[in-house]
Amino acid sequence: MNAPEQPFDEPWQAQVFALTVALNEAGWLDWPDWAEAFGAARAGEGEYFTDWLETLQRLLAERGVADAGTIAALAASWQRAARATPHGQPIDLDNDPHRDTRLR
Repeated sequence: MNAPEQPFDEPWQAQVFALTVALNEAGWLDWPDWAEAFGAARAGEGEYFTDWLETLQRLLAERGVADAGTIAALAASWQRAARATPHGQPIDLDNDPHRDTRLR
């Protein structure tokens, strides 16, 4: 028996997918707008889930859910937290040694 195919290569990909679904269910995104924006992003030769994440960030900024500066600050905080998190442990923003506690 073959092992089932995994749709995600990295945990962050599953998380950004789940976040997108949750935002849709909460009414912040609708699928036709999402599909149009994601399709435009996929017209290039970028990596699938990187395009997915960039599309999500752009739509959130356009809709006023989170401004681009806040998104960039959280992304940087996540990167610092990832570097400070022991291997095999879940990444937690509290592990960011320079975390701005206003970003929650």
